[in-house]
Amino acid sequence: MIIKPVKKVNVGNNVENKITIGGKNRFVLIAGPCVIESEKLVMEIAEQISNICKRLGLQYIFKVSFDKANRSSIHSFRGYGLDEGLKILKKVKDQFKLPVVTDVHEPWQCERVAEVVDMLQIPAFLCRQTDLLVAAAATGIPVNIKKGQFLAPWDMKNIVVKMEESGSNNILLCERGSTFGYNNMVVDMRSLLEMRKFGYPIVFDVTHSVQKPGGLGTTTSGDREYVYPLIRAGLAVGVDAIFAEVHPDPDNAKSDGPNMIRLDDLENILKIAIKIDDIAKAE
Repeated sequence: MIIKPVKKVNVGNNVENKITIGGKNRFVLIAGPCVIESEKLVMEIAEQISNICKRLGLQYIFKVSFDKANRSSIHSFRGYGLDEGLKILKKVKDQFKLPVVTDVHEPWQCERVAEVVDMLQIPAFLCRQTDLLVAAAATGIPVNIKKGQFLAPWDMKNIVVKMEESGSNNILLCERGSTFGYNNMVVDMRSLLEMRKFGYPIVFDVTHSVQKPGGLGTTTSGDREYVYPLIRAGLAVGVDAIFAEVHPDPDNAKSDGPNMIRLDDLENILKIAIKIDDIAKAE
């Protein structure tokens, strides 16, 4: 099956950092740490990934969460909160001239967060929350919607319609794996093709796709070793962006460490990814 180009979505209003996702463009990297652990760490990761992407000719959007509202345990680290988190995201955006994206969990957050970020992200668990989708659409900026672990890919059609009827066609659809028994995720590569039929760019979240939710009891486990093969497989099938959580020391990260890419490994992974993407997009 030849992967047909989909519509393009522009992220970032500033010409200096404007990024186009979709069409026949090379895949865009959406990456960063899972959650804000410290301003210093966020700035270091943003700078290093930005430099890697510049060397490789890859468009890059920085991602980090100001709050992880769906942690397994009430005692788990959640982040810096909305106010301080947005200050740090704005600093990344201004200092490195990067578009930035973060999650929103409640409708009232959308307008406030959209004052700083270039793209909103809807967590998979919340992808059917109508009020949240309507509020995100109302901001006018692009929205990356993660497919729920509990949804078939064709069920995303109703979510697309909610966004469109709320006035937005700046939509990205994100695959992040499906629940496969207890504490396990699986990626059906047909999902990428099924969601692409809706005409919007497809994002592949390669790190959350190897999660084992609640696998460590009070925290999530994961299989980091499978991230690299999934990147190659997804790009071969045809996606428009790769979403990945990256950390210099995943084993000591405060959230999602078991499934995160080591920062030192990222450049070599991306070099191969680009070659695969170039072949897939040449069809």
